[in-house]
Amino acid sequence: MSQLICLGLGYSAEHYVAAFGQKFDRIVGTMRSKERAAVLNAYNGGKLRALVFDGKSASDELQQAIIAADAALISIPQDAKGDPVLRACGDAFAQAQHLRSIVYLSTVGVYGDRGGDWVDEETPPGPESARGRERLAAEQAWQDLGARRGIAVAILRLAGIYGPGRNALTQIGRGGARRIVKPGQIFNRIHVADIAQVIDAAFTRAASGIFNVADDEPSPPGDPLVFAAQLLGIAPPAEVPFADAAPSMSPLGLSFWQECRRVKNDKLKRELGVALRYPTYREGLRALFAEP
Repeated sequence: MSQLICLGLGYSAEHYVAAFGQKFDRIVGTMRSKERAAVLNAYNGGKLRALVFDGKSASDELQQAIIAADAALISIPQDAKGDPVLRACGDAFAQAQHLRSIVYLSTVGVYGDRGGDWVDEETPPGPESARGRERLAAEQAWQDLGARRGIAVAILRLAGIYGPGRNALTQIGRGGARRIVKPGQIFNRIHVADIAQVIDAAFTRAASGIFNVADDEPSPPGDPLVFAAQLLGIAPPAEVPFADAAPSMSPLGLSFWQECRRVKNDKLKRELGVALRYPTYREGLRALFAEP
């Protein structure tokens, strides 16, 4: 009986489970909300067991699920004290005799600001923020665990995530979308369906190492909004200079705009055999627009 443990059943992990969960006999996923866990346990048919994990202490049931797991998907972010999963569940991972593959969802933010230059997996990370340095330390902690235990650990560095309910079309539909313009600013993106197939490839191949999970075409931040408006047959949102938008941004949002890089994904295709379903935001937004 094969078992998957998902520490952090959020947007990306949920899409992975929906697309590829049938490959496992049992799935255990964690979330912070007791109410959401209760709903999932009542209506998922029994294959998925939802548990509550607050990032501080792990229940006996969660620890036993980790010990019994064959594969682990980690999508809970680090904090200032380190990785909360390893902190609360490290002993359980040390006892997980069946575990053969771990996938850890990280971010391309660990590369830091490169002034628009290209980066690949051989580029030394250079995070400038405390959050970026903490993320890099969490990556290393999971790789160290894999080395000690002889378990494959794939670190997936994700670009900006979009997909159903989280995209330029929905931004415009909700109203108030801002087309912020900062000359020279470039972002990569990745559709959540492509994240799901990369996770599947990493588990299938028991992959180890670092993989950039990004689209083929880094582009200015406002381009998806312009394209989405074209699909909707309306005028795009007015341009807003970055200097005017910055004062209203959260510290986290502002940090994204203070870094600029182009991310290569060649290793993803070469070593994991992944062909992106949505190589640019245009294919992704067209598919989302066509959905009922």
